[in-house]
Amino acid sequence: MRDPYAVLGVKKSAGQEEIKAAWRSLAKAVHPDQNHDDPLATVRFTEAGRAYDLLRDPDKRSRYDRQQREAELRRMEQMRRQQAERKARTEAPRMSGEDAEDMIARIFGVDSRGQQADAKPQVRPQPQAQAQAQAGAAAAPAQDARKAVEDPATDETAPARASAPASALISAIIRRIRGGRARVEKAPDLATEITVTVEDILNRVRPTIETPEGQTIRVPIGAGTTDGQVIRLKEAGYRIENLKRGDAVVTVRVAPGRFRVDGFDLKVDLPVTIENAVLGCEMTIEGPAGPLPVTVPAWSGSDQTIRIEGEGLTKETGERGDLIAEIRLLLWEKPDAKMIDLMRSLREGLYL
Repeated sequence: MRDPYAVLGVKKSAGQEEIKAAWRSLAKAVHPDQNHDDPLATVRFTEAGRAYDLLRDPDKRSRYDRQQREAELRRMEQMRRQQAERKARTEAPRMSGEDAEDMIARIFGVDSRGQQADAKPQVRPQPQAQAQAQAGAAAAPAQDARKAVEDPATDETAPARASAPASALISAIIRRIRGGRARVEKAPDLATEITVTVEDILNRVRPTIETPEGQTIRVPIGAGTTDGQVIRLKEAGYRIENLKRGDAVVTVRVAPGRFRVDGFDLKVDLPVTIENAVLGCEMTIEGPAGPLPVTVPAWSGSDQTIRIEGEGLTKETGERGDLIAEIRLLLWEKPDAKMIDLMRSLREGLYL
């Protein structure tokens, strides 16, 4: 189940009266009887009912809020443990006294100053030097013995030291190849949703979200906003020590109402009586910004639409989508005897 607060479009601190009013408004908008052509109307109505059933009961609501907080704490604790493990691996002692940069320099044959490691000229020993070398070789065993006694930290007696961590080696290789710095690690992003109406978008209302620390942030909506749009708020997500703060990734959901959103176009039902659908007529519909005149062509059926340009949602370019009126044939409130006789004669092939 989705977040019940997001389903009803209310804050987590909302009172019972606000929750009840939100439920009534949403239930009226998504009721299947009012949305015959929407196959998801029943699903939305059921989802709204479950959300209201949970939030109107203080015990159920308290239990849900507690479970959400506990789940959030567990997720944060897991991220802290992972961060501590990564930090411990990067700070592990090194075995050979050779850091990652020196090791990569040795592998690539380039020292830390960019000089070739094998660029030193080899000098051939002279005859005198050879004699001195032989004499030194004879004295080497004794010197080695004295060194072993005086310096106990030999290769055999010194404790083993850890080698450079793999992560440091990989970072050094990347820096060697790219010549740049290692990328700063970032905390996870906060993924959440906001529910707005078409009127909210047109009036540039700024809904709010709540950060993990309890801070309230306003989400900018307006030009370019439609159902399913993703808005990224820099450094408004999770905060973890020694990591760059994550972002808040907000998905916009447009609540069902008298308008249906299709990209930046708005769709609305236009009820037309049978005689007006057959003969055509002039009508007025309620658009986003007020009444709009429309012309219903003669012989219009329920599969036809009337497009009014420039009356939809505003795009990022400043242009606006269209308002699309979908014709719906409407019978009179009370049966009409003349119309019944006419329809019967047409069906049975009798013409008066």
